[in-house]
Amino acid sequence: MQGEELGLLLKQERGQFLDFVSAYEYKKGAAQKKPGEQLARDLVRLLAGMANADGGTLLVGVEPDKSVTGIPCQPEELQAMAHSPQMLLNPPLNPSCEKMRLGNLLLLKFEVSPSMEVHRVAGGRTFYRIATENPSLPPEQILNLKESKKHFFYERQHVLDASWEDLDSAAIEDFAEKTKELREPRSLLGQVYHLVDNSREKISLTMAALLLFAKDPSRWHPRCGIDFVKYEGTERRHGSSLNVIKRIRFEAPLSRLIDEAVGRIKEQMRERTILHDLFFRERLEYPTFAWQEALVNAVAHRDYSLSGASVEVWMFDDRIEVRSPGLPPSPVTIDQLRQQKRVHFARNPLLVRALADLGYLREMGEGIPRMFQEMDHHGLRPPEFSTEGFFFTVVLHNTPIYDEATLRWLNQFGASTINFRQRRLLAYAYSHGKSFSTADYQNVGEVDRDTAYRDIRSMVKLGIVVPLKPKSRTYRIIERL
Repeated sequence: MQGEELGLLLKQERGQFLDFVSAYEYKKGAAQKKPGEQLARDLVRLLAGMANADGGTLLVGVEPDKSVTGIPCQPEELQAMAHSPQMLLNPPLNPSCEKMRLGNLLLLKFEVSPSMEVHRVAGGRTFYRIATENPSLPPEQILNLKESKKHFFYERQHVLDASWEDLDSAAIEDFAEKTKELREPRSLLGQVYHLVDNSREKISLTMAALLLFAKDPSRWHPRCGIDFVKYEGTERRHGSSLNVIKRIRFEAPLSRLIDEAVGRIKEQMRERTILHDLFFRERLEYPTFAWQEALVNAVAHRDYSLSGASVEVWMFDDRIEVRSPGLPPSPVTIDQLRQQKRVHFARNPLLVRALADLGYLREMGEGIPRMFQEMDHHGLRPPEFSTEGFFFTVVLHNTPIYDEATLRWLNQFGASTINFRQRRLLAYAYSHGKSFSTADYQNVGEVDRDTAYRDIRSMVKLGIVVPLKPKSRTYRIIERL
């Protein structure tokens, strides 16, 4: 069993919920055993980052390329390593620790759940896991994180009158199959995902377990589904002018809810015919990734303690609005989202881990920036974010801001080549005489002169634009396809 479990872990890539730590360091091409204190510091930093975020698994004795090299330590050193999270973190952390063997190589597997507390390295920094990175947090973010963790309780609360029979066994089997887990269901939900407590005679279920797998989720949460409404026109009207065309209520355990909603909502989207590479092609009015990411985020990150409201999707002729109960948790701000900052914080870390392993949340911290890229790539306005009452809203518009010729020319430059400001400027120049000035860049990009100068110099080096004259502040674009 251990060999199979280890094989499945090694098939996965490093990410939000998995990382590897080598017991060796490499100097001048030669492998040397890491000093015990250094190895302990490496692993407690990662475990603290995972505990402060969404939890996860750490394998010690594996290289970054996933080759297994083992831990060349004596039993007393292994014992000290296993206890290092309790000794080197404040407050102490108590992850599960298991010895694993691959042939004659010894490894340690740590599993940690998302913590209600914020853990820091004793006398040092506080770490937080974002995808494959483990940055230390500045003081103001640590305070925000502590405040936000006070609201973790809802998904973790144990529902006294719920029993294992209230869960949909088929949904759990589908989950185990998709996550390629070999453990029996109760062990899987308890030891790996911390959704149930098996320590007592009667199994105890968390609210997260019921939201994910209950036969009847609405019994435990009256508004945990998705309400879809399609309107005629560009605004909501009431009374005798009511303009609702379609209304659909989606109710299912969260492990199935998103797929059901995506399939039915997609049917309501219009297709538009575009000319691409001399062929007419059909394309949905919204980029698939953008609207589905907004919907997944709404389900995963909503405030479920607001039990009187559902996730809402409103579709108008010119836009789609995805409305999620609950304001962004304090480490995340509207300005950060608008600026496409790489941010991640889970209000519901137990739900987030399960949904991520089902494939819905693969790009921790990257989803919002990619939404901007997808909208821009399709020639559409960037996503809009706002709050109204206790709802957080994402708005996607379907009206193109570039004509087809401009968009076709722009799309020769990948997102990794030019940034959003440069792309807007090139689109402006393409339709305004194929030239622009530094002042034009400042106005269109809404930036200061120094930023405009850096961005323009970058495009000059890439061969995208050239000065009209030596030392000129006016440039022309190079038309190339």
